[in-house]
Amino acid sequence: MFARLSFYPTLLYNVAMEKCTKRRWYDRIDETVILGALPFKWLTTKLVEEENVKGVVSMNEDYELRILSNNKKDWDRLGIRFLQLSTTDIFEAPCQGKLSRGVEFIEEVKQSGGSVYVHCKAGRTRSATLVGCYLMMKNKWTPEDAVKHMKRKRPHILLHTKQWDALKMYHKNNVKC
Repeated sequence: MFARLSFYPTLLYNVAMEKCTKRRWYDRIDETVILGALPFKWLTTKLVEEENVKGVVSMNEDYELRILSNNKKDWDRLGIRFLQLSTTDIFEAPCQGKLSRGVEFIEEVKQSGGSVYVHCKAGRTRSATLVGCYLMMKNKWTPEDAVKHMKRKRPHILLHTKQWDALKMYHKNNVKC
């Protein structure tokens, strides 16, 4: 309930931080993945044409996508693959099944030569957890190495204990060095 009540105030805070600080709405993490905040509808053309986005992974719940962002039907209409891995903001980390499905999806879209926009509301926690898993698989990195790389590209990512635990579990169960 708190996540729902705080959605619009914290989204407004994110917009203000992007306007008043050095934060960017999204950042390219590697040649395939872009980690970002909620992709407002008016960003769609830029993401598709300038960033070559061919896939989108949303870590948002349905209510977060209702008004300002594209949903599956909108992305489908544009020929963009879309995967929603609904995870509650603030208090949850994505489960291992969602993290595995997200990494698989990124790899599938990568084969098409396109970029994948991975997002949640702010592009700091839920989506950063998934991108960390992708980086660990791709580069055979530890969770610490993956987070260090993401922070170089997007300094304001914010992982709490649950997200770190999810990264460590994913690494233990999936990354073979």
